[in-house]
Amino acid sequence: MSIHAHLLEMKKLLGNVDHWLTKAVAHAEAKKFDVNTLLQMRLAPDMFPLVRQIQSTCDQVKYGAARCAGKEPPSHPDTETTVDELRKRIATVTAYVDTFSASDFAAADERKISLPRWEGKWMTGRDYFIEHCQPNFFFHLAMAYALLRHNGVEIGKRDYLGAMTLR
Repeated sequence: MSIHAHLLEMKKLLGNVDHWLTKAVAHAEAKKFDVNTLLQMRLAPDMFPLVRQIQSTCDQVKYGAARCAGKEPPSHPDTETTVDELRKRIATVTAYVDTFSASDFAAADERKISLPRWEGKWMTGRDYFIEHCQPNFFFHLAMAYALLRHNGVEIGKRDYLGAMTLR
């Protein structure tokens, strides 16, 4: 399956995160607390808080798309402090994914991707996407889901999976 097809699924799952945040707002309203307090919740002291989990989920999508297509990813300075700001970031990243087509990834198998922390080593675009981008995306996505569930937001597996193309 192509990188583009996988990116489209990641885009859909980002949309699911937006849906989770809608449910988080409703939960906070029903329990009479500021929904933005959820953004600093963590599962463990050494883990990223919810806001960073969602930022990182978004980043993996944009980095995967841009790097595998040989483009410069857009900059997002990680300054979100509210659910509304996070939702705008999700919308920006999903719109960015819409600018790509399958042909943008035709050379991904030959493209060399290197990150500073890899100390001079590199991966092909395909290997980067499969071994680095997707696992990181799903890790941060699952952590965001778990944080919301842990804090009482009523989301379940259907919310995680989202709409499927059942025939």
